[in-house]
Amino acid sequence: MIQRFGGRVALVTGGAAGIGRAVVDRMVAEGATVVVWDINEERLASCRQLHAAHVLTQRVDVTDAGNIDRALSEAMGQFGRLDIVVNGAGLIGPNGPFWETTPEEWERTLRIDLTSVFLVSRAARPHLVANGWGRIINIASVTANEGPKNLAVYATSKAGVVGLTKSMAKDLAGTGVLVNAIAPALIATELLGQLTKEYYEAALSRIPLGRAGTLDEAAALITWLCSEECSFSTGAVYDLSGGRGV
Repeated sequence: MIQRFGGRVALVTGGAAGIGRAVVDRMVAEGATVVVWDINEERLASCRQLHAAHVLTQRVDVTDAGNIDRALSEAMGQFGRLDIVVNGAGLIGPNGPFWETTPEEWERTLRIDLTSVFLVSRAARPHLVANGWGRIINIASVTANEGPKNLAVYATSKAGVVGLTKSMAKDLAGTGVLVNAIAPALIATELLGQLTKEYYEAALSRIPLGRAGTLDEAAALITWLCSEECSFSTGAVYDLSGGRGV
């Protein structure tokens, strides 16, 4: 495999499972050293066992600014640089009419899906800017534009990610740091288990290609956006929906 990331240090939140883990696996295969943040110790251990010295695994609550600062300080102390951030931590949250969502569910979903992107990117910014080169990739969703029935807080959080991505890109223009997002539809991860059967089947029926996306497809797009090959795109949201979002 081409070593596009030799000498690069990447940070992937939610990196022990799903899309995040697929990105970690691909980046390590392409030469990167990866800092993996997650809250699941068992999955972090699995990642560490597979990739050994190529990863630093840390249990991090990405909704806690203090936790983020401490973990990032440790990572910088070990590697001395940071080049890439992939904000992959997230959850779908409650399924049902918006009025059935409790304030606690609303706040928790927004903090994990949206506020974490702000907190992690804010903490990482000085290190990326110091290099004069960097990449931040945020995971949004096709629901950001659709506002589907029974997923009000998830759609709201992902719409926020889209807006945040565009503003971050403009704020960082000229620093060498590019900021982009992807907008997947259904991707074959365990998050699909958080959807009702009815929602999943309805969502699948709206995908012209007739299937869910794969983790490899998501990782391929994200790692290209993280690479030097992507050099004249910032503030963009890349569709990964099998035609649903077009």
